[in-house]
This record gives sequence, structure tokens and C-alpha cells, in this order.
Amino acid sequence: MGVLYLVATPIGNLEDISFRALRILREAVLIAAEDTRRTRALLEHFDIRAPLTSYFEHNKLQKIDRILEALAEGDVALVSDAGTPLLNDPGYELAQAALAAGADVRPVPGPSAPIAALTVSGLPVDSFLYLGYLPHKTVERRKVASQAAGLPYTLIFLETPHRIVASLTDLLAALGERRVCVAREMTKLHEEYWRGNLSGAIEYFKSKEPRGEFTLVVEGKRSARLERWAQDDLAGAIKERLAEGKPAKQISAELAEISGWGRKEIYELIHRSGDG
Repeated sequence: MGVLYLVATPIGNLEDISFRALRILREAVLIAAEDTRRTRALLEHFDIRAPLTSYFEHNKLQKIDRILEALAEGDVALVSDAGTPLLNDPGYELAQAALAAGADVRPVPGPSAPIAALTVSGLPVDSFLYLGYLPHKTVERRKVASQAAGLPYTLIFLETPHRIVASLTDLLAALGERRVCVAREMTKLHEEYWRGNLSGAIEYFKSKEPRGEFTLVVEGKRSARLERWAQDDLAGAIKERLAEGKPAKQISAELAEISGWGRKEIYELIHRSGDG
């Protein structure tokens, strides 16, 4: 029995594919792809000629037996349109079936839009909640957002260009004003990251025609203990930490967690005082 490899593929820039992913794709007895046209273009670019079959939302259950037959002969690779398989893409049922049949299921890590956007968002990354695509309808979108409104975790959503403004509006209504990073077309030619608050993001994307794939990273609920310190109290805390030899970046991160001030605000305050 072969191994079912869940192979992450580039979300835009083809240079992001790993050497291991290329080797697995070359050696596979079969590649199951969400979109064979897009995957074929990827394979042709890297001169890979492994057999290819479709595996998408509307045929995924019918294809399981065919893929299990291939697993009996050797390793099979599962790829999605882009990014990491199973995250908002078909594959869960196949992975379950492969495990039930006694096959090994292994990841080939690589690009992932939610993780990529989170790491550059400027928001906390120590705990987060990925909620995938927001529902199509306003009532349902607000319900999903409201259920997460009281959670302290950074929230991650996916969205399409024609719903981006409506979704940002519903997030503002359900969550209140929060910091957000809107990542668009990551690793592609027109890559863009907009950082600010939800109301500002609404105005920005109202003023232009949104295009491409969007990932939204939204600040979690701040703890009630984060009442904004008086500036004199903050200045005193900064002075104490500087005396301990801590760098401005570390001080900013530490005090942002307890003072109610933003990390960037604290960093700028340190440098304006001439102590950074």
C-alpha cells in the first residue's frame, strides 16, 4: 500500500514550491487534482509527466475507489487549486478513506494563504481561529462573526472580490471597530496588504474595484484589563525596561500586551523620546 501525500502547491509564485513537493509529484503513480487544467500547467512548467485525474467537490465521492486502487500500486499525491489541500478544498473524505484502508497519509507542507496572511498582518499570531469563507448572505455572515466576537483569538477569513466590502461591513457591525489586515493576491503580480481598522478598510475598498483572492485577518477581542494607560505611566514603564537593556522592539511588544497602547505607538514614542 502506498502513501497518500497531501501536497501544498504555490498560491501564486511558482518559485514557492518545494524540492520535496516536486519529487513527490514526479514519483507519484497518480496525482489527484481539484482542477486538472491548473495542475497540468504546473506540471508542465516543471516537466512532470505523472498520470493525472480530477478530484473536485462534485465527483470526490465517486473518485475515492479509483484513487484507493492507485494507492494499492504506489504513492498518490493530492493537490488543490493552490495552497494546502483540505483547507476549504476537497480531500477530507479521501484522507479518511485512505486511513481506513490502511494507507499512510502524510503532508508535504508548503504555501497556505491563511498562515501567510496571518504572519504579515501585524496582529497577534500566538493564537488564532481560521473560519474559512464567510457565508454568502448578510444575516449568516453576521451570525458567524457574532459567534466569534467574544473570543480573544485573531480571526482569519477568506473572501471573494465581489463580496469584500459587504463582508467588511458585516464584520464591523458584528465585531465593532477592530484592527484588520486585508491581504490580496498574495505572492502574485498585484500583491497588496492593507492594514488599519475595519471602517478604514471599507472606505478603501469602496473607492476601487476589488480584484483577486482576499484573506482577512481580524483582531480578536481585547481583554477588559487593557484599559489604556496614561502616557506618563507608559513612559515610566518604558524607562524601566530601557534601563534593563531591552531593545525598543521587545519593549513595544511587551507593553502592548498590557497597556492598551498599540505596539507601533509605543515604538514611535520610544524613538521620539530619543531613547530607542
